[in-house]
Amino acid sequence: MQSSNSTSRLGIHSIGAFSLTVPSLDEAHAFYDAFGLHVHATPDGLSLHTDNGWRWGDVVQGPRKQMRHIRFHCYAEDYDALRTRIAANGVETFAAPDWAEDRDGTWFADPDGLTIAIHPGPKTTLDAAVRHALSHPVDGVRAAANRRDRPRVRPVRLSHIMRFTADVPRAIDFYTRVLGLRLSDRSADHVAFLHGPHGSDHHLMAFAKSQGPGLHHLSWDVPTIEEVGLGAMHMAACGYKKGWGVGRHVLGSNYFFYVADPWGSFSEYSAEMDFIPASLDWHPLDHPAEDSSYLWGPDVPAYMRENAELG
Repeated sequence: MQSSNSTSRLGIHSIGAFSLTVPSLDEAHAFYDAFGLHVHATPDGLSLHTDNGWRWGDVVQGPRKQMRHIRFHCYAEDYDALRTRIAANGVETFAAPDWAEDRDGTWFADPDGLTIAIHPGPKTTLDAAVRHALSHPVDGVRAAANRRDRPRVRPVRLSHIMRFTADVPRAIDFYTRVLGLRLSDRSADHVAFLHGPHGSDHHLMAFAKSQGPGLHHLSWDVPTIEEVGLGAMHMAACGYKKGWGVGRHVLGSNYFFYVADPWGSFSEYSAEMDFIPASLDWHPLDHPAEDSSYLWGPDVPAYMRENAELG
C-alpha cells in the first residue's frame, strides 16, 4: 500500500439496503431473528434492522429465494457526476420498480440483471478501523463469562455482500468502471473482492465464480471473534447446524462463521476485517487458490460453492 492524492475518488461509498424474495416469510422471520437481527412485519413482508435502527433489508414472499436489488449510497456532491458516468458507459436507466420501498435515486441493472439503485445517503461503512478488546487473562481473575450470562449476539451492521456470477472479470469491470469501487484482491477469475474509495472494509462487494448469478452470502459485522463463536453456537442451538467455521480468512483477515439459511445461501458473522482508508491506494494482488478462502479453520464444505438459485 502507498498513499496517493492523485486518483479520483468518485464512486459509491456504502451499501444502503437490499431486498430479497423468499418462499416462506415465517422461515425468514425465524432465521433472521435467531441470527440476531431485529425483524419487523411490514405491509409487504419483513424488514431487517440492527440495534441502531437501520433498516438493511426487506424480505417479501416469492416463488423462490432471489435477491431483488441492492441500493448503494453516495455523497450528494457526487451524485450528478455518477449519473453522468453511468450514462457515458452506456448503462440504461429505468423507473423505479413498483415494488420499491424507496423509489428515489437512479435505477439500472448490473450485467447479471440484478437491479441496482444509487442515491445520496448516509455512509454506513466505517471511516476508520475499529478494534474491540477481548477479555484477556489478568492475574487472579477469570476472563470468561458464565455460560448462563453469555450475551445475545447482535450484528452491528451489514459489512458486505457476496454474489455468484458466471463472469468474475465482467463484474469487476462493471462495479469499478461504473460504480467506482476498487479491486482489493482476487484469485484468478474465481473470486474477487472490491472496496469503496472513501474508506471501507477490505470488501464491500465480492464475486464468486458460478454458472450463473445468485446470492452467496450476506456478511454481518460483530465486534470480536467471541461474538462469532457465540453466534455459531446459538444458531446451532436454534436448529441451524449447517455452516462453515469458525475460522479466519486470508483476504480481508476477518474471523468468520457462515450459517446456511433455509434457501441455500448464507449469513456470515464477521469480525475484525482489514480496513482500507480513503487516503490510501491498496494494490490488489492475484492470490493462489490456497489463500483465496481461509488461513485456518475447518475444510470448506462442498455446499459452500453451490449456487442454490440455479436449481
